[in-house]
Amino acid sequence: MPVRWILNLLGAAWFCLAGVSASAAHTQARLILAAGTARPGDTVLAGVYLRMDPRWHTYWRSPGASGMATKIEWHLPPGVTAGATQWPIPQKLPDEDLTTYIYTNEVVLLVPLKLAADLRPGPLELKADVSWLECDVQCVPGADSVKATLNLGTETKPSEDASLLQAWLTKLPKSGDALSAHAWWEKPATGATRSLVLEWNSPAAAAEADFFPDGSEDFEVQAATARIPADAGKIRLRKEVKKFAGDWPQHISGVLIQQSSPARLAYEVSLPIQSPQTAAMANSTLPVSTGLLAPPLWKMLLYAFLGGLILNVMPCVLPVIALKILGFVGQAKDEPRQVRRLGVIYALGVQVSFLVLAGLVIGVKAAGHKAGWGMQFGNPQFLVALTALVTLVALNLFGLFEVNPGGRVMGAAGTLASKHGPAGAFFNGVLATVLATPCTAPFLGAALGFAFTQPAGIIVLMFVVVALGLACPYVILSWQPAWLKFLPKPGAWMERFKVAMGFPMLATAVWLFSLTPLFYGKRTLWLGLFLVILALAAWIYGEFVQRARTHRGLGIAAALVLLVGGYLYTVEGQLRWRSPVPETSPAGALKEGPDGIDWQRWSPAAVTQARAQGRPVFVDFTADWCLTCQANKRIAIDVPSVRAKLKQANAVALLGDYTRVPDNITTELNRFGRAGVPLVLVYSKNPDQPPAVLPEVLTPGIVLDALDQAAR
Repeated sequence: MPVRWILNLLGAAWFCLAGVSASAAHTQARLILAAGTARPGDTVLAGVYLRMDPRWHTYWRSPGASGMATKIEWHLPPGVTAGATQWPIPQKLPDEDLTTYIYTNEVVLLVPLKLAADLRPGPLELKADVSWLECDVQCVPGADSVKATLNLGTETKPSEDASLLQAWLTKLPKSGDALSAHAWWEKPATGATRSLVLEWNSPAAAAEADFFPDGSEDFEVQAATARIPADAGKIRLRKEVKKFAGDWPQHISGVLIQQSSPARLAYEVSLPIQSPQTAAMANSTLPVSTGLLAPPLWKMLLYAFLGGLILNVMPCVLPVIALKILGFVGQAKDEPRQVRRLGVIYALGVQVSFLVLAGLVIGVKAAGHKAGWGMQFGNPQFLVALTALVTLVALNLFGLFEVNPGGRVMGAAGTLASKHGPAGAFFNGVLATVLATPCTAPFLGAALGFAFTQPAGIIVLMFVVVALGLACPYVILSWQPAWLKFLPKPGAWMERFKVAMGFPMLATAVWLFSLTPLFYGKRTLWLGLFLVILALAAWIYGEFVQRARTHRGLGIAAALVLLVGGYLYTVEGQLRWRSPVPETSPAGALKEGPDGIDWQRWSPAAVTQARAQGRPVFVDFTADWCLTCQANKRIAIDVPSVRAKLKQANAVALLGDYTRVPDNITTELNRFGRAGVPLVLVYSKNPDQPPAVLPEVLTPGIVLDALDQAAR
């Protein structure tokens, strides 16, 4: 223990002896409960309420250079267990020599109490001995025994103190897992003091920032804080660490504080401390695997074009490709000029859609948020609307309702998909773009990763070039009539082909529907009911409005009643599509089956901790809506040979779930030059080596080779 701390404690002891007659005179304690009556098996929130006289204060869990944390010793009846004490955000009390972390006026230390399920009804007396140090000019030890009675019954009823406890719950630090916080040594050690840098993603602009550390007997994080320049949206601090014994710490914990008007935000963090070399690599904005300068613009434009071209053969876009081929076949014989015109209109639909996406990316970045490829699939309302739209397209292909110029709102979206005129060509371009966004392709990931880090003009240029690549095959085919002769001649087979193409479109709708439970849980069944109602309305419209000669008004009324009533009851009333369920991360939810890979959740801290242990690290950034990711997983990652290699190499497998597009993973993708998933990284067991970035499309051989290199 440092000499200064010993002197402080001796001084505090002297003050305690000098003021012993005033013990507990300046702080009052009582035990409060959130519930007056609770059921067996419940967890009841308790609080030790401390009220201090003006100018007096008590101390946080880590008092700082002097002081003593409040202690609670519980005396609970059998069947009642106390959880860990939860400490509200303290204040920093700076001094010329001593800085402490304190509470003034009042504080409630929160403790959850778990009630056993077999407790009998009746009153329970809960007791605790509380001791603290209260200080003004002098410091006085205080202690008191507090108690409260909780009634056990058949229902839970709040107490009169429930609102007070709820108010103090809001003053607890939040989890810092989503901040992508990092800690690293600024430079090698040269003495007993060393500079530590802390950086995190700021959820709001901050006028002030600080770090309140947890205490240690081996080192001290000194009170002085220097804020140093950082990238937009980040906060970076420098703190001095003084070592008293042992090696330099490899881990640090505490609370990150930022003053973001009008709120004071605090986040609990526990961070491994990186070496200066590892930190320099981690903070590079360039792809880590290459160590090269940013590639030239012409090369990224070439990648963008090739990536858009390859998107045409990705499974996301295949249903739309079939529809375009059908359109070419239908018009190749009699209307070559019309085919050329429609090819240009299709390309225009693709271009307009990509320009909208570019505007969305620019707007998201301007608002201070992270933008990623496929980010709209993290929006549950978008998924619901797209599922209904693609279902309608499939129903049109099956012939439940037909295309005609007089068609109105009922068939507008679905009928456009198979229409051979300009509107159909334009909508096909839009639909191809929308369905392409959950997919990435070779070259495309690098191109978009580059684009997302550039100014608005470059973003627009890159998206335009990707659109050119996606539309290119159809434009060329439409402008080369001689090549159209290789296509089959028009005939009755076209109608059968059109119906057949309804099945891959329906499969797309099923795939989209399978994503919605991530956002709505069991409520997703109501979306399924709405799709059935939508199909019935489409059939009524086609059968009794488009193909019938009488009672068309009745058919329109029935279809509208089904649509409006079904939407209001199922989508608005039961699905509650505007209110998705909160994201949860249940323990053990990452491993699929007893023989699956033992995945752990990705975080920068998890990577650093594994590398500090000398273990290779395999990281898969993926999303449930990313078909390329799922294909990689089934074909090249979660396969017996790779599972065996991971165990043989003693590698840590980390899974970064991008399904809901969290900002911290978007930041990590951008750091490696990617704008979306998939991204697979393999870190060597040598912590000084940069990770290998694997291609977007994987084979088992690629993964095994990378793991072999990482294990050496």
